[in-house]
Amino acid sequence: MRSDASERLFAKARGLLPGGVSSPVRAIQPFPFYTSRAEGSFLWDVDGNKYIDYCLAYGPMILGHRNPAVIKAVEEQLQKGWLYGTPSEIEVEMAERVTNLYPSLQILRFVSTGTEATMAAIRVARGATGKDKIIKVEGGFHGAHDSALIKAGSGATTLGIPDSKGVPADTAKNTLQVPYNDLKALEAVIRKFKGQIACLIMEPVLGNIGPVLPKEGYLQGVRDSTKDNEILLIFDEVITGFRLSVGGAQKYYDVTPDLTTLGKIVGGGFPIGIFGGRRDLMEQVAPSGGIYQAGTFNGSPVPLAAGRATLDILEGGALDKLNAAGDKFRSALSEIVNDLSLPYSVVGIASMFKVFFGKEPRNYAEALSCDKTSYLKLFRKMLSSGVFLTPSQYETDFLSTAHSQEVLDQTLEAFKLNLKS
Repeated sequence: MRSDASERLFAKARGLLPGGVSSPVRAIQPFPFYTSRAEGSFLWDVDGNKYIDYCLAYGPMILGHRNPAVIKAVEEQLQKGWLYGTPSEIEVEMAERVTNLYPSLQILRFVSTGTEATMAAIRVARGATGKDKIIKVEGGFHGAHDSALIKAGSGATTLGIPDSKGVPADTAKNTLQVPYNDLKALEAVIRKFKGQIACLIMEPVLGNIGPVLPKEGYLQGVRDSTKDNEILLIFDEVITGFRLSVGGAQKYYDVTPDLTTLGKIVGGGFPIGIFGGRRDLMEQVAPSGGIYQAGTFNGSPVPLAAGRATLDILEGGALDKLNAAGDKFRSALSEIVNDLSLPYSVVGIASMFKVFFGKEPRNYAEALSCDKTSYLKLFRKMLSSGVFLTPSQYETDFLSTAHSQEVLDQTLEAFKLNLKS
């Protein structure tokens, strides 16, 4: 494959953008490819190379690229205008639709990103409870804001350490961490800081290091512990929302949080975020109450139109078919790994999948023990074979409704070839 044009663009970008990219995960070594266009399940780069896309913009493109129904919905909205600064009918329509799908969302607000949504949800929890401390699950990613950019060692660590320069120590000290799939560690932290914790925020399925799936009974155990100790439970479903089911992971696992955040799919590939929850909590958000949140682009009509068109398709049976295809694909990929006698794990749920270079992880520490160097070798081999996986052992790969059986079979052949060599 040629790469001259991408290499030239990256050389120029390094002097204009931090690290040459607009988001760190795109910093593929020695340089990323630059996409020129996309269609269905494919990307083309500026050098003319074609790739089957399993990154799918890290999750939003569940219908693939340039879905005709989404294009039509966006074009129709553009003819009416794309930003008003006033309420619009589509806000009300989409709010009603999403609240009907997610029982945890009695009232919601549309924002522009998942980061904004999680930041606001945590603020609501703190404002409503009058408490400062929060718990996050180790390895969970909730956007690039101060309260969420905290790391800690394995086990029930009780002192947050900033994961980024610029995060004040006084902020970090209020973020506690516990391992995923470990109820005992959670209960220990709750006991130690009893009465001081506003909320626990978590991805029900860890999507940014995997996916890593919950053990049976774990999510219900988290729900029981938080409820018994008057701690608000926030499910960050920016990745899992509208993917595990149209009602997200909370419907799939039948566990109802107090607050929920959504994004990605619900915007049909346009910037969007949602935070919401119980009526008594959300009625405390301005202008109804004293917890402030605002945004020029909140409730923008174009993302809502794209999201409405996407939900029409998913609710029409496409999501069930996609998730069945995901099950079949993971099964075939597992068979390849087993036939080659490789000590790897194929993990996933619905249309999410990952090849872990090690045993199936059940938490962040176990994910980190996988062989990321060998995974990156596979990534480069697959890219040379025309298959674009996420460029990290710790990111989820996705299927879309645009991935035909022929494309999936071609991908499996590429896995067989490149895992063997």
